[in-house]
Amino acid sequence: MGNGVKEGVVRLREDADTVLPSSVPSKASTWPHDHRQVLSSLFSGALAGALAKTAVAPLDRTKIIFQVSSKRFSAKEAFRLLYFTYLNEGFFSLWRGNSATMVRVVPYAAIQFSAHEEYKRVLGRYYGFRGEALPPWPRLLAGALAGTTAASLTYPLDLVRARMAVTPKEMYSNIFHVFIRISREEGLKTLYHGFTPTVLGVIPYAGLSFFTYETLKSLHREYSGHRQPHPFERMIFGACAGLIGQSASYPLDVVRRRMQTAGITGHPRTSIACTLSTIVREEGVVRGLYKGLSMNWLKGPIAVGISFTTFDLMQILLRRLQT
Repeated sequence: MGNGVKEGVVRLREDADTVLPSSVPSKASTWPHDHRQVLSSLFSGALAGALAKTAVAPLDRTKIIFQVSSKRFSAKEAFRLLYFTYLNEGFFSLWRGNSATMVRVVPYAAIQFSAHEEYKRVLGRYYGFRGEALPPWPRLLAGALAGTTAASLTYPLDLVRARMAVTPKEMYSNIFHVFIRISREEGLKTLYHGFTPTVLGVIPYAGLSFFTYETLKSLHREYSGHRQPHPFERMIFGACAGLIGQSASYPLDVVRRRMQTAGITGHPRTSIACTLSTIVREEGVVRGLYKGLSMNWLKGPIAVGISFTTFDLMQILLRRLQT
């Protein structure tokens, strides 16, 4: 019986560590532990973001091209664009701009996932849920804060990636060339053009994505009796999270892309409200603000599913290596 109690205590501690790492009383002993956790979160997040974005890069580039133009989107036109890009520019041109995407996504994903883990710990201590799953509102807040933190620190890289995705090779030869030309011809403040709709979009996107994924894992743990979901189940939970998060924030994503590429696509540089009203007036609410959403429903769940699953599995692997 004594052994059974000990095993039960160990199992409970493992469960708590999986959901939300608890604090150790001694400050001297927590620092190396917290330091390792932050580093493992940064590494896992970077790898998760890189794998996810590379997997869907051709679909992402196609979506951006439609978002910043007045062409009517359809699945047929999207795949036609992919096909003609392959014929005219070669197979690897489908990943044009992916180097800029990696320069942005690796630090963005690393910061976002690591920040999410830290915000969960802070909110857990604040609300008195140390070592337990957070309740709904703090869970939503942790995701929104993590997304806002990552977007604020890496936004210029997102703008550069959008520019490279919609321009021919002759205009920008590499990432540094984009920075130099924008700084010289349009001014440094252009690097943050479209930042406001980005933050406004990232709050519901990151908040709902993390909230949905964490909620589904919690429900799985409660009703299945298993401490950890299988990788395939994690992929499904991540896909659901991506679908909900991206659908909620998509109109602001279109506005953001228009503002980011205004200097090279012929669209005037205006405010969020003016850009929004111009899109609605010229293209309509559904065809304008939700242009390319069906493409996002294809690539988004795949990307988010891969990123969440990769992050979780890497965290489990690194935790095992540390112990």
